[in-house]
Amino acid sequence: MTDHFRRLWGGPLVMAVLTVIGLLSALLGDGFWDYLSAVALGIPVLACAWFGWRRR
Repeated sequence: MTDHFRRLWGGPLVMAVLTVIGLLSALLGDGFWDYLSAVALGIPVLACAWFGWRRR
């Protein structure tokens, strides 16, 4: 992968992987998996909020 590709698509790919991990762990597990899903689904939301508020 080139540096340009990683800089352009790195963030969205990481957020997509975290979302898939969060959704699968929420659907398939209990206990620890619930906490993992909350963290994995919360990180993309916090990142979007951070960058949304930072631009103002």
